[in-house]
Amino acid sequence: MTVSAHKTPKDQGEGAEVGLVSAVGGDGRPLLRFDSDEHHAAGPRARALVFTDPRSRAILPLIAKIAPSLANVLVVGETGTGKELVARYVHALSDRADGPFIAVNCGAFSEALIEGELFGHERGAFTGAHAARAGWFEAANGGTLFLDEVGEMPLSLQVRLLRVLQEREVVRLGSRTPIKLDVRVIAGTNVDLQKAVEHGRFRTDLFYRLQVVTLPLLPLRERRADVLPLARHFMQIHADRLRPGRLELTPSAEEALFAHDWPGNIRELENAIHRATLVCQDGRIEVEDLGLSPVAAQGFGGEAAPALDPRASIEEQMRPFIARLLAGGHERLLDRMIAAAVEEAFRQHGSNQIKTAEALGVTRNVIRTYLKNQGLI
Repeated sequence: MTVSAHKTPKDQGEGAEVGLVSAVGGDGRPLLRFDSDEHHAAGPRARALVFTDPRSRAILPLIAKIAPSLANVLVVGETGTGKELVARYVHALSDRADGPFIAVNCGAFSEALIEGELFGHERGAFTGAHAARAGWFEAANGGTLFLDEVGEMPLSLQVRLLRVLQEREVVRLGSRTPIKLDVRVIAGTNVDLQKAVEHGRFRTDLFYRLQVVTLPLLPLRERRADVLPLARHFMQIHADRLRPGRLELTPSAEEALFAHDWPGNIRELENAIHRATLVCQDGRIEVEDLGLSPVAAQGFGGEAAPALDPRASIEEQMRPFIARLLAGGHERLLDRMIAAAVEEAFRQHGSNQIKTAEALGVTRNVIRTYLKNQGLI
């Protein structure tokens, strides 16, 4: 793989923040990747996109057309499809490449905190505001602000966001003085905002304000020609870090990667490759090294899981499995059962916290607590 001539000015100068380079693989495929050491925190993150599949390549001309404009952009795709990477690429190709790129996850803050985070606050605006602080809009002045998971923004805050987009100015909490803005907004969402509008969870006027241009990102299962090039890219990253020598995928491992549905998309693929580089023998990655979930569930002790009567209650269905576990004398059994249920639901729902919470019948805050305790977020 060779790095092409295109780099953003921030990549070339001191204090590079974006760490984004455009590269070309040996077969000429376009590749976007981050300098993960400089930008990303520890833990698996979707940090590369490969455009080999014709369906994924189709988005490149659209990105090239809209990047130089000032139009707001809505990036739509499942969790782990690389929405932030595409947003950074739009920024890198725009006239704002010299300015800051700020990424904010709207689902990461409580409703009480996100307003001050986005719009800033003055000293004494609320309890604990001991000093004035600029918000993310001000921090992104002259550049691009990426609002990820914008569909989780509460309605009360959507009104303020709409006004900021319309007036191109922001008023900090506790202030009456507007601050002029020169910010391009790119929003990301893994939910259908049109349905959210129909159900009254998202404002119609804000929806149309954000989606001047829509960039749809396909899930990995719908662009399978990208799977193996991405896997090899992640193999190279983790091999350079973790072990000397060459890594290779066995033919059966390649088949398993290609056939897997990847509910967690690029993030899940990177995690599988990372695991495989740690546990494989002699640099050869086998199917079992990838840790992919089997299609058919297995029972305890390797036995096939018994058929479940759909008419039985969930308690009746669980009782024989719990009895087997109790007979095994496992430590911290209840905590481990809960952790397993949370982890499996999180995996099946593509690392989407809201869907995981709905599936388990608890609130998103409860799920976030479990996921943090288990090191999954």
